[in-house]
Amino acid sequence: MRDIVPRRERYMRDDLAIRLGGLAANLRRMRSFAALVGGEDAVASLVEESKYFIEWTASDAPVDTAAQLVHLQVGLARWQLNWAQRWSDSSQRQQLGEQALAWSERVLRLSGLLASHGVPGERRPEP
Repeated sequence: MRDIVPRRERYMRDDLAIRLGGLAANLRRMRSFAALVGGEDAVASLVEESKYFIEWTASDAPVDTAAQLVHLQVGLARWQLNWAQRWSDSSQRQQLGEQALAWSERVLRLSGLLASHGVPGERRPEP
């Protein structure tokens, strides 16, 4: 990832919930690009960036959240093993997309953003 220091400085300006939301968005983009044979470079870049996001965020997160983030980071590193072979296999690419979506939803729940802002189209309970 190029220009890592300015990116880290910018990323760390946000509070924990927003940082986790950014990580969730990266994971969701991975799913979208994984559906495209030509999305390999985009997914590879998002995987690398997401690993940094986790590194920069985990130390500020509650212990349970940090543990889940580290587990995700290990999973991302595993995706990078034999990357070319995995990417060329459409079923493995689909599995990557499904895993990325599941992690995106999980990280978004961890962020607390859904609870505090609701989901578009979702009814919020009456006070």
